[in-house]
Amino acid sequence: MKIESTAFTRADVEQFLVEMLDHDRHALADRLEVASARLAEVGPRVKAGGGETGWSEHELLAHIAVLSKFYGVLVHRISSGQMTEIDLLQNVNLRDVVGEQMAQIEPAELLRMALADQARTLTLLRRGDASSLRRMAKQENGELISAIEVARLPLVNHLEMHVDQLERAVSR
Repeated sequence: MKIESTAFTRADVEQFLVEMLDHDRHALADRLEVASARLAEVGPRVKAGGGETGWSEHELLAHIAVLSKFYGVLVHRISSGQMTEIDLLQNVNLRDVVGEQMAQIEPAELLRMALADQARTLTLLRRGDASSLRRMAKQENGELISAIEVARLPLVNHLEMHVDQLERAVSR
């Protein structure tokens, strides 16, 4: 095996990181696309109405619509440099209030909204430049979070988990 690393410069390392991030964003876009397709399949079976103990199918779909919009917007704003500070805790606290309001909307409209927001984020991930996804925002606790981390964790992972829940809920 030919040893290459001894000739690497900082620019080579940066280029390597950009290539890996580019690969990561495409894989993340694939995951978002699959989760959206699963949601599109299960969403029409969601029944309107509230839950007695936990979230109902309808409330879960409302939550999915909220997270799809909220975290998609954060990915866009951080990656474009429009947002350099973020208070995730405060926004999570607002999420339930907004989710409660969203649960008043018919499931079919919630599904349409969620899929449209996911499609916008998917376009950003597919067409965006990898280096913009490395942009960071400072959280209320002082830690930094990148646009791609927001896309990966609170958006895609979160979405996948709730689509799993929704699939189980409508199958009962």
